[in-house]
Amino acid sequence: MAREGARPSYDPAGPDHALRSALQELRTGRWMAMRTLLADTAQWWQWTQRTQVLAAAAAGTDVVRAWLTEEPGSVHAAVMQARVGVERALRAQRERHRRTHELWIEAWDAAQSATRTAPQDPVPWVCLLALAQLDPEQRWEEHRADAPEPLLPPGPWGLLAEAGRRDPYNREAHHRMLQFLYVRGGSGRLAEAAGYAQWAAGQAPPGSALHLLPLYVRVERYRRDSGHDAALDLHWVAEDAAREARRALHSWFEHTHRAERSLLDLNHLAHALWGSLQFPHASRVFEAIGPYFTPPPWIYRTPDRDRAVEVFVQARDRCRAAADGTTGH
Repeated sequence: MAREGARPSYDPAGPDHALRSALQELRTGRWMAMRTLLADTAQWWQWTQRTQVLAAAAAGTDVVRAWLTEEPGSVHAAVMQARVGVERALRAQRERHRRTHELWIEAWDAAQSATRTAPQDPVPWVCLLALAQLDPEQRWEEHRADAPEPLLPPGPWGLLAEAGRRDPYNREAHHRMLQFLYVRGGSGRLAEAAGYAQWAAGQAPPGSALHLLPLYVRVERYRRDSGHDAALDLHWVAEDAAREARRALHSWFEHTHRAERSLLDLNHLAHALWGSLQFPHASRVFEAIGPYFTPPPWIYRTPDRDRAVEVFVQARDRCRAAADGTTGH
């Protein structure tokens, strides 16, 4: 079959063709396709995902500002302004730019404004959650609220709750909380992050992407330990790792439709099942991934980040071969 030699590619839009078209227009400085796309986006999971991808593309441009200038009363443009502000602040922090604090405050102001402009929208609260990672010492009161579970650390729980009131189990909100825990106290405590991931997954209904959170923490631990080569493969074949992968498969993958699945989640699940030697299960997930892939988590498997796609292809081929063997093909 032709699929055997297919080389996957990274595309931030993945299988979302409408989003891809809007991104192409955005990159040429035009915002009308973005406006139309967002007006046609009815479900919160897709709204959250699309606004995040669009903001990543728009952050280096003035497209959203031009939209707001033309339509100053647009609620969607106000939310996108918050999204773009957050993206710029987080990039500045990663690059240790001297304007990081200034951009942080601008983004916070835009997100706060968007919570009032779009009171039913979870995304402004997701934006505020994303900015919490810029305050690892928890100097801001809203970043050190008591947790709903005694064993969990203080953090931006109120912001998470506000996002959850508008969109229960919002995928990005919980990932933003996880990112905050990675840096809390300056260096982060992976045990806290792992506890949070298990707690969130335990609260989630079947089909929720929160069932994959433990896989992300495991990848983060692997990433931090990858400078020490000892027993790295044992990290994935341990029984708790295999159990987490199976739980994500049965609690999330088997309860969702293709269009609802995050490409990043699919790649993390395929990676976890492959790493724990559950090849036939992994093959099913690789089939769902189709012609796309995401660099994480594969980039952590090789010192040469450009070879991430090669690691992906080797894993996919190994799993397909095992699956074909078990089905007699």
